[in-house]
Amino acid sequence: MSLTLHSYWRATAPYRVRIGLALKGLDYAYVPVNLIAGDQHAADYVATRNAQHLTPALVADGEVLTQSLAILEWLEETHPQPPLLPADPLGRARVRAMAGVVACDIHPLNNLRVQQQLTRLGVDEAGREAWTKRWIEDGFSALEPMVAAHGRGFAFGETPTLADCCLVPQVYSAERYKVDLAPFPAVRAAAERARAHPAFAAAHPDNQPDAVRA
Repeated sequence: MSLTLHSYWRATAPYRVRIGLALKGLDYAYVPVNLIAGDQHAADYVATRNAQHLTPALVADGEVLTQSLAILEWLEETHPQPPLLPADPLGRARVRAMAGVVACDIHPLNNLRVQQQLTRLGVDEAGREAWTKRWIEDGFSALEPMVAAHGRGFAFGETPTLADCCLVPQVYSAERYKVDLAPFPAVRAAAERARAHPAFAAAHPDNQPDAVRA
């Protein structure tokens, strides 16, 4: 299978997909999409890769997939080993709930286009930072008891799951925005454990070909 990932090094949604691809042991071509430069608005990209002007877009044997959670679920169905979801329905529901807190409730309120719109509305840097921290902290407050109850090293159980694919990039974002993680020890511990895994290390933003380092 030929796979090509259209990604931006620091964006958390393609970061999730990179983790999933690495956990599944799948090779892929990497095509940078510079969100700061506005590559996601290019007519060809919008027409052929992502009509939402977003990343990621995964091209699999010519078929284009978008939305990180949908891509991760597709990877699970087409490459079931190693599994990203538990075997039992209750466990799968819990993992999907954890992933949803990040991908549906935290990230959409803080991504680049929202930050840009806040700027256009006259919100200053301090206000944007407060906005971002508020939603990350709200989400982590919900995740903390979930991870504390069900984590056994990773966010759920003893092996990486879909939950970790979402959690680790969100912790990366939280650290960028200087969110205090001390109130979330279970979340922090799960992220630290996951980041020591080779697949998570390979997917880290700093290890991408388009990474910009200070």
